[in-house]
Amino acid sequence: MKIAMLQAQSTAFDYDKNLEKLIHYAQKAQQQGAQLLITPEMYLSGYVLGAQTQNIAKQFPLQTLQSIAQDLHIALIVGGPRYVATATPPHVFNSAYFIDHNGQLLCCYDKTHLFGALDRQQFQPGQHAVVIQRYRGLNIALLICYDVEFPETVRAAAQAGADLIAVPTAQMQPYDIVNDSVIASRAWESQIYIAYVNQIGQEGYYHYVGKSTCASPTGQILVQASVEQEQLLFADIDHNTVRHGRQENPYLQDLRQDLFANNTH
Repeated sequence: MKIAMLQAQSTAFDYDKNLEKLIHYAQKAQQQGAQLLITPEMYLSGYVLGAQTQNIAKQFPLQTLQSIAQDLHIALIVGGPRYVATATPPHVFNSAYFIDHNGQLLCCYDKTHLFGALDRQQFQPGQHAVVIQRYRGLNIALLICYDVEFPETVRAAAQAGADLIAVPTAQMQPYDIVNDSVIASRAWESQIYIAYVNQIGQEGYYHYVGKSTCASPTGQILVQASVEQEQLLFADIDHNTVRHGRQENPYLQDLRQDLFANNTH
């Protein structure tokens, strides 16, 4: 499956402007044969929402996203807030929405590992470590930004059968070691594709580092964006490459999980 990764700067509080840009790039992605487009973390609303977080989350334009996916016949994984009114008090999650090419919402993933005050003052942590959706013959897992920096999250997704992990992110200075080294290492450790899709530009105090990256199960960086440029990147995801990688480097098979059930003595 051919995927597209949208590295872009979003405009805080402006769904309409961000949707306009999304439509533009979704059209380009579809025209170039991509079947799935992945955006950065919190792309659709902007990230630094402060006191307006709940109000912005209530207005999330899910139906518009579904119409875009259906009209352009392309699946979308889009970062944005998710408002849950049934919780007490109401919760807002930092989420990724997975919508198929027919406009059906397949699943939502809520970020489980919140990063610093930026996340903790705006969001509740998700409670599901592994969310996997089968789409076009691939098992696609979702993580968000800081989640992928924990080896356990990637390993759990791989052990659950994921071929690809889509990671909307808003990685900022000075942490671009994640883009340059960690993503490829995580892909190699668990023989899995990782598509790590970043914001660019500045938002509040935060300067995003770009460098959206897709790494293969062999640890190879297939494609990486520049630091500041808005870009649409493409990568081919092949289940057979995952299968061969796990045969050549059988970490998942050889791991002595029995040793970790009770590792004290």
